[in-house]
Amino acid sequence: MKNEFPGRIKAIALDVDGVLTDGTFTWDTNGVEYKSFCFLDIMGVSIGSQAGLSFFLISGEASPLVDRIASKLGIADVYKGCKDKAQAFKTLCEKSGFKASQICFMGDDVNDLEALGLAGLSVAPANAHESVKAKVMMVTRNSGGRGAVRELIDFILSETKKIE
Repeated sequence: MKNEFPGRIKAIALDVDGVLTDGTFTWDTNGVEYKSFCFLDIMGVSIGSQAGLSFFLISGEASPLVDRIASKLGIADVYKGCKDKAQAFKTLCEKSGFKASQICFMGDDVNDLEALGLAGLSVAPANAHESVKAKVMMVTRNSGGRGAVRELIDFILSETKKIE
């Protein structure tokens, strides 16, 4: 059982492409898709989980790579192939019992805007589309796939220490 997290934000929902990755992918000659992930972000999710934060993935992609990174991160609640991320966010709230105000969502492109508008803390990585950066509460210094998730987790954990 996880410890009760003391801060206002109790959970973090993450887009995958452009947030946990830098938004690029490659295909080999057989059509196999490859993406890169950052160990800073992987360690950040581990640290956040140990501190009592819950994590979710909300992805527009239905790729097996989404399942693979979820497994690596120990994230069981995954919403993939989402054409309506706001609806996925609402479903996440219903299933998890968290209020929207207790969930941070990090996204990087226009398909994330509605879900970002529902979150208690909306965040974009430095390399997000300008329309997204203009609407969120926080923009990280780091880019997606380059430590932006770790930066967010460190920020939430440091803010929690200030209120304890």
